[in-house]
Amino acid sequence: MHKTATNIVGTLKDHGFTSYLVGGCVRDLLLGVEPKDYDIATDATPEEIENIFEKTWPIGKSFGVILIEQDQHKFEVATFRQESDYQDGRRPENVSFSTPEKDALRRDFTINGLFYDPLLDKYHDFVGGRKDLEAKILRFIGNPETRVQEDFLRLLRAVRFRHRFDLDYDYDTAVALKKHASLVSHITPERISEELNKIIAHKSRAQAFKDLYYLGSLVYLFPEVEALASTDQPSDHHQEGDALTHTFLVLDNMKEGEDLALYWAAFFHDYAKASCKHWDGERWTYPGHDQMAEVLVAPVIERLKFPKALQKEILWLLHYKPIFESFYDMKLSKRLHYYDQPQFENLLKLEQADLNGCIPEEKAQYEAAVTELKHIQENWEYAHSAGILPSHKPELFTGEEIMEITGIPASAQIGALKAQLREKQMDDEITTRKEAKVWLEKQI
Repeated sequence: MHKTATNIVGTLKDHGFTSYLVGGCVRDLLLGVEPKDYDIATDATPEEIENIFEKTWPIGKSFGVILIEQDQHKFEVATFRQESDYQDGRRPENVSFSTPEKDALRRDFTINGLFYDPLLDKYHDFVGGRKDLEAKILRFIGNPETRVQEDFLRLLRAVRFRHRFDLDYDYDTAVALKKHASLVSHITPERISEELNKIIAHKSRAQAFKDLYYLGSLVYLFPEVEALASTDQPSDHHQEGDALTHTFLVLDNMKEGEDLALYWAAFFHDYAKASCKHWDGERWTYPGHDQMAEVLVAPVIERLKFPKALQKEILWLLHYKPIFESFYDMKLSKRLHYYDQPQFENLLKLEQADLNGCIPEEKAQYEAAVTELKHIQENWEYAHSAGILPSHKPELFTGEEIMEITGIPASAQIGALKAQLREKQMDDEITTRKEAKVWLEKQI
């Protein structure tokens, strides 16, 4: 992409226009990181950009932004501009074409306000971005309060950039983020979830979520968090402290590259502990908090417009996480049913992270739980390799065949017989059609 982006800059220059790479791609190049995309800024107007390049889309033409395609890659090419009169915490009411210097001043952070001429290998820094990048400082361009109130999403982007690039907040930047934390509740749900998904998928997720909490934004997004911070836990299992501290530790025990559903299930797994807190005379307990988590979380992730498939996966993990409390008390057929579920591996990972997020008083019980979980994983792996899962074993008889054998018409009774036969098949009590037929005839 870098070569193609350079060619676009060159094409604009050949037509007499000033043109630079701009923003995040310049920051990444300075850090020695391969940019995921390249943005280009120029003094060519949108119409002039459209006239120069063959494949274009006016995705933000009123704001001076044209999308162009070259070499099967897409690039946003924007006219230098200045903006004013932000009314909705997202978009400016007034946009006018301008100069590189003024264009830099409208951007969010100094590290994102850099311009680079790839043909001359020359950087243009009008806001002190290179100095801040070298000093590992995250600083708003200009007045921090103005920057936040222009676009409320910057409350979340600041946290993401700080931890993604291992930076420290400039003092005034941190003050503005904390002062205006409540504005996060006015961001559209789609923008919130998109930004949070980027945050939680990164290895710094635990520290970033701590930041969101201490800056004040997290409680506006997830109201139950405040109560979790004051929810004590039994010291014999949780010397790490309150339920929120434990949640952060669980997030910290997640590896990179996992499914989003797993990260979110880790964040939400104790979400209902405060609601279920009960003093039994000796210690705090949380009866039913696993089941209640699903109830409390469902409307939250619906409100944030998480994709339906992601919502379903998160709620499945929360719903079935308690099965490990008595896993080997189940019949073999039930355990095989769980082994056959697409998300069972994530369920194992969630339970492991939960265990690793505890600091027990005595290690013996913790080690016993870890050992049992390891055995469950080994059995899960064996069940898949040995071909003994329900999905590997075809049913011995269909419902229609059961009706023919028993003479019972279509009814709930046929469904019950079918389920019982399947259970006996998975428990290896019945292994052949002949044995199944004999059993069915005895049920008449």
